[in-house]
Amino acid sequence: MAFPIAIGMVAESTQSFLNFTIAHVYILYSQNLNKFYIGSCLDLSERLENHKNKLYPNCYTAKDSSWKLFFEIPNLEYQQARGIENHIKKMKSSKYISNLLKHPEIVEKLKDMYP
Repeated sequence: MAFPIAIGMVAESTQSFLNFTIAHVYILYSQNLNKFYIGSCLDLSERLENHKNKLYPNCYTAKDSSWKLFFEIPNLEYQQARGIENHIKKMKSSKYISNLLKHPEIVEKLKDMYP
């Protein structure tokens, strides 16, 4: 009987950890492909190294080596970062992505939409 409680406690503990962990939304740009890649993570520098070193050979970013950090939204809660990442992906618009850089108020609205 103690085993299911332990699993529940671990799951609850993990969820609490993710809710208060600093996360990032990041957008990479490949000049060679003229494409953007949108992601979120807990450790941006580690994740950028993973992309650079093609740690995941089947990942979209492994197709090219010219990826550069285009934009970042730092200091988010994990679930907030995931919501914002998915929102940007659903927009499917390079103009929208460019506008994130030009108009900081869009980012603030996203943070309010995904608290």
